[in-house]
Amino acid sequence: MPEILQYGFMVRALIAGLLIALVVPFMGSFLVARRYSLIADSLAHISLAGIGAGLLLGFAPVAAAVPVTIAGGLLLEYLRQNKRISGETSLAILMSGGLAIAVVLANLAHGARTDFNAYLFGSITTTNTGDIVVLIGATILVLALLIFNYRAFLHIAFDEESAQIAGFKVSALNYMLAAMAALMVVLSLRIVGGLLISALLVIPVIAASRFSRSFLQTILFAIGIAIVAVVVGLVLAFYVGIAAGGAIVLCALFIFILALLANP
Repeated sequence: MPEILQYGFMVRALIAGLLIALVVPFMGSFLVARRYSLIADSLAHISLAGIGAGLLLGFAPVAAAVPVTIAGGLLLEYLRQNKRISGETSLAILMSGGLAIAVVLANLAHGARTDFNAYLFGSITTTNTGDIVVLIGATILVLALLIFNYRAFLHIAFDEESAQIAGFKVSALNYMLAAMAALMVVLSLRIVGGLLISALLVIPVIAASRFSRSFLQTILFAIGIAIVAVVVGLVLAFYVGIAAGGAIVLCALFIFILALLANP
């Protein structure tokens, strides 16, 4: 048995990382096609505000962050649909506001600095069995919704007006996608970290698009790239002693550079 598998926290980290790699690039393919990839950054910053609130009030940080982040995702989609504020502006406002609230709450929660840093940058040692169970349930739910509504999400990603004419419930599906993205962002904080999760949502999709000939191929290739990045990144983090989130994203970037050089 490889040495890495002799440690329970690494086995849990690998399971969590593989589950994230299955879902996040899948959603990312639709978000990148809509030029809405920065939503993950905004949701990550909003989730950190929820983490800070949980640390301050003594609640489980992830449990506190889930409703806060989903509410933030729904608010982003509401602002986008009603054109109250342009998409980029609303993303920037909620991103900076979420991080500011997170920093203030973390400072108020005395003694929670180490815990907060783990959510900022990821910490493989903090993933427990309960997290894995919740992540498995969320993965099954999100994958089922994405697969069941695949044709609708694909149509919406490239032409919302045409999708509405075709009879799809565009507004409801957009809210659903925002909520699913928010949920997976929160549950990915332990492995990738809030400041890096958007990279796992975007980079594998962009790298896969260099070779794919269809949207479905892009999704499958992106998932494969994300799985390789997660496994190699966690192995590097274990043996070299570096942050898991940074190692995973660097591996994804390396694959992207190879893809760019191979097919410019």
